[in-house]
Amino acid sequence: MTTTEPSKTASRSLSWRVVDIVVASVVAVACAVIFIAWIPLSSAPSTALTPLLPGLQGILNGPWLIAGPLAGLIIRKPGAALYAEFVAAALELLILPAYGASVLLSGVVQGLGAEIVFAVLLYRSYGPVVALLAGAGAGVAETFLDVPFYYAGANAAFWVVYGVTTTVSGAIVGLVCWPLVNAIARTGVLDRFASGRAARRAV
Repeated sequence: MTTTEPSKTASRSLSWRVVDIVVASVVAVACAVIFIAWIPLSSAPSTALTPLLPGLQGILNGPWLIAGPLAGLIIRKPGAALYAEFVAAALELLILPAYGASVLLSGVVQGLGAEIVFAVLLYRSYGPVVALLAGAGAGVAETFLDVPFYYAGANAAFWVVYGVTTTVSGAIVGLVCWPLVNAIARTGVLDRFASGRAARRAV
């Protein structure tokens, strides 16, 4: 399979349907569960990594970046990555209000980071490389929010280490989204989406 997958129909509609909203919302709910589960699971590793090299804990940020790339790869329409990441963050905040409204800001920033990658490609090219780049984009965007917000006063070395590890973590998660989308699509549940039809043709 090639690393990009151009749309088969140049005139395809990029407007949202009800089914797009429903599926993007389902993706957001599933990702919110991942977000919430990852909080306690990542706590001990983060504590262990931080003394080794300040900023290294960014390698654990990937699971919080999954909603944008995953929804973008499935829905393949403008706003999908941003919508799913924001809704997932809103659900996380609803269940864990102690984290405050900064969770919503993270959702917007992460979603935009992935969304920009899909937008640059005009929502026409998809594949493992695009999935990787979308995850990396979310990681880059999150770095520019996290460091000044949560690590105010951090030096340049911290910026670099945290930025690189967060970006790598996002790229890995984005890349994982590609076979995940194909596996879901091959069950037939995404047949009303370009992602589902493409996966079925590739079988």
